[in-house]
Amino acid sequence: MRERLRAALRRGLIAVIDVGSSKTVCLIIQVDAAALERAEATGSAHDAHSALRVVGAGLTQSRGVKLGEIVEMDEAERAIRTALERAEKAAGARVDQVIATVSGARPKSMSSFGEIELEAEEATSQDISRALGAADWPDRREGREMIHAMPVNFTLDGRTATADPRGMAARTLAVDIHAVSVDRTPLRNLAASVRRCDLELAGVVAGSYAAGLASLVEDEQKLGAACIDLGAGSTDISVFLRGHLIHADSSRLGGDHLTQDISVGLSMPTADAERIKTRHGGALATGLDDRELIEAPHIGENHPAEQRRISRSALIGVIRPRLEEILEDARRRLDRAGFQHLPGRRIVLTGGGAQLTGVEETAQRILGRQVRTGRPMRIAGLPQSVSGPDCAAVVGLALHAARPQDEVWDFEPANAFPNKRRLIGAVRWFRDNW
Repeated sequence: MRERLRAALRRGLIAVIDVGSSKTVCLIIQVDAAALERAEATGSAHDAHSALRVVGAGLTQSRGVKLGEIVEMDEAERAIRTALERAEKAAGARVDQVIATVSGARPKSMSSFGEIELEAEEATSQDISRALGAADWPDRREGREMIHAMPVNFTLDGRTATADPRGMAARTLAVDIHAVSVDRTPLRNLAASVRRCDLELAGVVAGSYAAGLASLVEDEQKLGAACIDLGAGSTDISVFLRGHLIHADSSRLGGDHLTQDISVGLSMPTADAERIKTRHGGALATGLDDRELIEAPHIGENHPAEQRRISRSALIGVIRPRLEEILEDARRRLDRAGFQHLPGRRIVLTGGGAQLTGVEETAQRILGRQVRTGRPMRIAGLPQSVSGPDCAAVVGLALHAARPQDEVWDFEPANAFPNKRRLIGAVRWFRDNW
């Protein structure tokens, strides 16, 4: 898949697609290959992002997706095709390669460590590959696949080095690796749906990682920050430090549960519950909410004269307990990850749930941290319709494509790889399935 990605970047056109529980979004990205090559030489993320331009965007309601995972292949394929065709029509071009997000799928973070003695006085690319190959990978659980393996820290003679240790003098080189694995079945269903749309998969990115890339500014990623992506089917969590993803997690609670609570608690059709949540929902009640009345038809009512009205305070009374439950679960997951020990500890909210009125204040009270709502980083040509917090993940996919040397498999394997079988095992599903 990495070769397909590199080929697409050289050709200058690639698609990115986020298959979510509520909507499917596709962007077609035009890449300035020369500018991207210069950015890779300098290692500048800003220059890499400036090499991207959105030339087409398509959005449609998702079908066949529940809790962030595909449950009906035909319906999911139809949604992907619709979003892709709309993006291609806007771009006036066809694409063959696509990068996709995988949400839900129970992500799990793992760590590994590898250390070698240098053969020469300075570290080389071959030394980095040998150190990566020396890493003692954790046993892979049955039914899970690794989608990310990131060198997050290099150490020379026991001292932390820069992100790129090549050319630095030392006797020993060590590397810390952060890996993310997901359930195999949702991953393969996503890949199969993409292939059925006559597309080649050029990359798979954890939804939490993509949302964090798009919404966290550079200083937040370096000092330590978390991104909580409040999606419809799941709440995805990512933690960054020193510019790297160091933890990923996901909760099977999301905005669809809010909609379901409104539908059941206020006895109305699901479609009306979703509409009312989007237009009038909130997390904090005020004194004026008792006077604001909202049309809320009962299930089965068709005559306008029979429609009832509920107060906005009643609506918020249904939303708030579930939203607090989602945020409290996110807080417990961050605590287990040791987030409280990071120097920055800032939290950024993305996803459709981040657009609810009063969610920042509620999150700050429950999480006990400084909280802000994050909008995706601006890319040239990005339409207004996909520039909100609910589209952070799809924008993050484009940014991920431009990140140089972000994964273990971006490094060329050494000729004498001492533990080559371990690395092959970690990335076996890339070779076997695509």
